[in-house]
Formats: sequence, structure tokens, C-alpha cells
Amino acid sequence: MPTYEYKCIECGYLFEKFQRITEDPLKECPNCKGHIKRLISAGSSPIFKGSGFYQTDYKNKSNQSISKSESKVESKTETKTSK
Repeated sequence: MPTYEYKCIECGYLFEKFQRITEDPLKECPNCKGHIKRLISAGSSPIFKGSGFYQTDYKNKSNQSISKSESKVESKTETKTSK
């Protein structure tokens, strides 16, 4: 459920309301009972914490050991065939 921002036209009171998308916009200021207007907000953006994400962060370490062992096998077969 999104949080909507409202501002009273008469007293300038600014507030937020947690509502369902299907609900109708509010029409009355809780402060002075005047007319209010729903504001357009930028919304929330993703929050990045820490040093960042890298391509290697999610690699499976077991895949790396398999590729190393495969390269060792390949190098052994190459030396045998070259003799």
C-alpha cells in the first residue's frame, strides 16, 4: 500500500496518509476541515548500502573449483599428446 502526501489549501497543513490504491483520495483536512489536495511525489528509490555489487559477488565457488580441475586435466592431456 502506498503512502500519499496531502496538503491543505486553506491552512497549508502537510501530511501523509497510508492508503490502498483503490481508495478514494481524502477530501477534508484533519487540522482545519478545509479542502486538501493530493500531491505528486517522486516515490521511493532503491537504497544502496555498502561498498557495492560486483559481477563476482554471486559466483558459485564450486564452479570455480570445477573449472580449475578441468584446466589441469586438459593441460595433462596436452603434454601427453605432445610427447
